[in-house]
Amino acid sequence: MKRRTAIRNFAKGIGIGSLLPSVAIGVQGLEQLNVGADTNINHSVCRWCYEDIPLEAFCEAAQDMGISSIELTTVDEWPVLQKYKLSCAMATHKEFSLTKGFNDTSNHGLLHKQYLKLVDQAAEAGLKNVIVFSGNRNGLSDEDGIENCAIGLEKVLKHAQKKGITIMMELLNSKVDHKDYQCDHTDWGVALAKKMGHENFKLLYDIYHMQIMEGDIIATIRANKDYIGHYHTGGVPGRHEINSSQELNYPAIMKAIVESGFDGFVAQEFIPTKKEKLASLREGIAICNV
Repeated sequence: MKRRTAIRNFAKGIGIGSLLPSVAIGVQGLEQLNVGADTNINHSVCRWCYEDIPLEAFCEAAQDMGISSIELTTVDEWPVLQKYKLSCAMATHKEFSLTKGFNDTSNHGLLHKQYLKLVDQAAEAGLKNVIVFSGNRNGLSDEDGIENCAIGLEKVLKHAQKKGITIMMELLNSKVDHKDYQCDHTDWGVALAKKMGHENFKLLYDIYHMQIMEGDIIATIRANKDYIGHYHTGGVPGRHEINSSQELNYPAIMKAIVESGFDGFVAQEFIPTKKEKLASLREGIAICNV
């Protein structure tokens, strides 16, 4: 492949699998690629992966890449995003816990206080989505976990519905990163969504986490498209760049997401290994442009 052709194909997000990671990230002129053009994907990025970059500088870089949201940000950060005409596609709060979630009824009082306030703050800021977590099993059966989550989420969902907010529970792996987390399979999350029966309850489908737990990503997306409201990316193994250094075919996954009729956000949530972190992010955006 000629060098000029490689650059052109990279910008289109095709032929990535044939490029070595060092080439894909280091092609001269990468920083000039118009990665936000001609795409069916609404791009977001998770702030925590780039916390060492000052927020205003990160906002400027995101704008340049065609990213329209910086998510998992909190109320104190939203005015900065708004200054740069960016949104937060997935709102959170500073005291959130992955391990102490809605599957434990003893947590419900505190969670209601936290999330009713967050729903109000998100609505006031013009945001649409708020993230929640199941919590760890701690010996709880899947059936009891679903029942407890349904009880605890009901009050939040009713309030969120009045405010135009969708509540999304994230699917996380319990094999590598979040031992004992209960919402660790798509079927469990879908069973909870069906039990809730609320239009404003969806799943945050994290591609990295679900590849570790169950694989079969594209078929799962197609089968459960009605219950998925948001996506996160990440390379497997390691949760690093989503280029050919890892096992997932992200252009094919993005195509399946688009074909499912999805019109929400896809957020980059990989941890860059390269010194030039923004170059890794730019590469990820280009890979997902389909």
